[in-house]
Amino acid sequence: MSLSSRSAFLKAGHWPTLLAAFLYFDFTFAVWVLNGAMAPFISETYGLNAASKGFMVSLPILAGALMRFPLGLLSQYIGRKSAAMVEMTLIIIALLYGFYFVDSYDRVLAMGVLLGIAGASFGVALSLGSGWYPPRYKGLAMGIAGAGNSGTVLAVLFAPPLATAYGWQTVYGIAAATMLFPMVVMLLCAKEPPDREHQTLRGHLSCLWEKDGWAFSLIYIVTFGGFVGLSSFLPTYFYDQFHVTKVQAGQLTMLAALMGSATRALGGYVSDRIGGVTTLTGVLAVVIVSLVLCGLAGGSLTATTLLFMLCFAALGAGNGALFQLVPLRWPLTTAVAGSMIGEIGALGGGFIPNAMGLSKQYGGSYLGGFVAFAALAVAMLLMLRLVQIRWTRTWAEKGGRARPVAAEAAQNKNEIDFSAAKA
Repeated sequence: MSLSSRSAFLKAGHWPTLLAAFLYFDFTFAVWVLNGAMAPFISETYGLNAASKGFMVSLPILAGALMRFPLGLLSQYIGRKSAAMVEMTLIIIALLYGFYFVDSYDRVLAMGVLLGIAGASFGVALSLGSGWYPPRYKGLAMGIAGAGNSGTVLAVLFAPPLATAYGWQTVYGIAAATMLFPMVVMLLCAKEPPDREHQTLRGHLSCLWEKDGWAFSLIYIVTFGGFVGLSSFLPTYFYDQFHVTKVQAGQLTMLAALMGSATRALGGYVSDRIGGVTTLTGVLAVVIVSLVLCGLAGGSLTATTLLFMLCFAALGAGNGALFQLVPLRWPLTTAVAGSMIGEIGALGGGFIPNAMGLSKQYGGSYLGGFVAFAALAVAMLLMLRLVQIRWTRTWAEKGGRARPVAAEAAQNKNEIDFSAAKA
C-alpha cells in the first residue's frame, strides 16, 4: 500500500478504535488457544492418549464457537465496546479459576469450556474495528482487526517457556494479568461506531435462515476452523511426531501461525481489489494441496514446517477474503452475521484435533486426519464455485467486489455519521 493510500485509509475511519479491536482480538485469541499451547505439558502431567489429547485441545474451540453468537447479539443491544469490556472481565475471572483451582484432568476440561469465553470475541472485534470504515476499506479494516489471530503466536511463543519455568497452571494467572492491557486500551481509545441500527430480534437472527449464511459458515469451517484447529494441535503434533522439546514445538507452531496472521490483512486488501470470491478460490486450492503434502511429509521436520507455513498463509488470506464479503452481504447486521459465521466456522476447528487424535489412536499415523480435512476443503471449493454465480448476480460484482453504487452510497452515509459522531 502506498503512503497516500495508507493516509486515505487512516482518514476514512477511526484508527484508535481499529487498534483497540486488534489488541482485544489478539489477547483473547491467545487465551483461547492457551490449552493447545500447553498441551504437551498437560498431557505429560496426566498421561493422556492421542484421542484424549485431541478432545482436550478441541474443547475450548467448540465452547468458543457456541458462545460467539450470543456475544454478537448482545453487542447489538449494549454496543460492541461494552460487550468487549464485559467479555474481557469474564475472561480474567475464568483465568483466575485456572490459576487457583485446576488440579485434575476433569478440571482441565472444565477450564477448556471457560477458555471458550475468549473465543467469542471474533465477530465483535471485527465489527467494532471496521464499523467506522466505508465499504471500499472494510476488507482491509476487517483484515487488520482479524490479524489479532496472531494471538496464537503469543500463546505458543510464551506459554511453553513460562510453563517450563513456573508450571503450566501459573500461566493462567500470568495471562489474567496481561488481559488488563487490552481492557485499558479499549476503555480509553475505542469509540462505538455509528453503523448501528435498532432492529427486532427476528431481524438480527434472519441470517440464520438464509442459504448465504450457511454457505459462508461452511467455507469458514475450512479457513478459520483450519487455522484455529491446526494452531491448537500443532504443538502436540510436533512434540509427538518429531520428538522435539515442548518449547521447540511451540516455536515451530509460531512460524506457521505467524504466516496465517500476517496474511489475513493481505487477504482483505487483495479481496477489496480482485474480489473475495476470486481470492477464496485460490487460497482453498492451496490449502487442499498443502494439507495433503503435510500429511505425506511426516518424516521431514523441515518440509513439514515449510508446508505448514504455506498452508497457514493460505488459511489466513482466506479468512480475510471471506470477511471482505460479509459486510457486503449483511451491511446493517455485520456483527451478528459475523458471529454466526464465526460460531459455525470455529466448530470446524474442533474437528481437526479430534480427527488427528483418532487417526493416530486407531490408524497409527496422522495422515488420515490431514486427508479428511483436505477432502472437506475440496467440497467447500466446489460449493463456492456454484454459489458465487448467484452472489455476483444479486449483491456483489464479478469476483466478489463491492458494487460501486452501493459502496458510494454507504460511504457517504458513513462519512456523515462519522462527522456527526466526532462532533
